[in-house]
Amino acid sequence: MSKISDAISEIQSLEALSRGPGFVNRLHPLGKLLLTVFFIAVTVSFPKYSLPGLITMAVYPAAVFLVADLSFGEALRRLRVVLPLVCVVGILNPFFDRTPVLTIGTLAVSGGVLSMVTLMVKAVLTVLAGYLLIATTPIEEICRALRLLHLPKVFTVVVLLIYRYVTVLLAEARRITQAYSLRAPGQKGVAWKAWGPLLGQMLLRSMDRAEGVYDAMLLRGFTGEFAAGREAKLRPADILWPVVWMLILLALRLFPVTSWIGNLFV
Repeated sequence: MSKISDAISEIQSLEALSRGPGFVNRLHPLGKLLLTVFFIAVTVSFPKYSLPGLITMAVYPAAVFLVADLSFGEALRRLRVVLPLVCVVGILNPFFDRTPVLTIGTLAVSGGVLSMVTLMVKAVLTVLAGYLLIATTPIEEICRALRLLHLPKVFTVVVLLIYRYVTVLLAEARRITQAYSLRAPGQKGVAWKAWGPLLGQMLLRSMDRAEGVYDAMLLRGFTGEFAAGREAKLRPADILWPVVWMLILLALRLFPVTSWIGNLFV
C-alpha cells in the first residue's frame, strides 16, 4: 500500500512542479514540444561510435535543469525504474562487436563497448528530455500543443484522461489493498489466490467510477474535446527559446565541436 501511496504522491508532486512560476514553465507549450522532439531526433541520429559528439548534446538538458531550477538528483530518483531498463538496450553489443576501435593508454576499447555506451547515453538523454517537458509543462498544455499540430482529437483526449485519472485508479487500488490487509492481519502482500477476486473488484469499481466521472463531464458541458490550457499570445521568448536551441543543437550535430575544443588544449 505504501508503494501505491508513493506513486500517487509522485504524480501529484510532478503535476505541481509543472505548474511552477519559472521561466521555462511560462513558455508556450508548442515550442517546448517541438524542441523536445527535435532534440530527441538529433540525439538518436548520431552514429554508434560518435560518443564524444553525443556527449555535447547534454548541454540542453543541463541548461534546462539550471534555468528551470530543477533538481537533477530528484529527476534520477523519479526515473530510477525507467533508466536501467532503457540502458540495457545495447548490453549485448560487446559480445557481437569485438573489433578494437579506440585505444586509451594501453587499454583497447572494442566497437561493441563503445556502441553500448553510446546507446546508453542516447537513452538517458532522451528520457531526461521527456522528463523535462513533463516537469515544466502541465498535461493540459501538452495536449493543447498536440491539437495545434492537428493530431486527432481522440488521441489527445485519451492521453489527457489517462494522465489525469490514473490517480483515481491508484486510489481504488489503495483502498482495496488496505481492506485486504485489514482482513488478513500479519500477512505480507496479497495471496495469489486472492488476486483474481481483487482484480475483478478493482475492475468493477473502476467502471462505476468511470461512469460517474463521465456523467459529471457531460453535466459540465463536455462535447468530446477539452478546452484545456491557457490561450496566451506568443511572446518573443516563446519563439527565441526553441529557435536558438534548435540552431545550437544542429550546430553540435553537424560540426566537430569536441575536436575543436580538444585542439584548443593541445
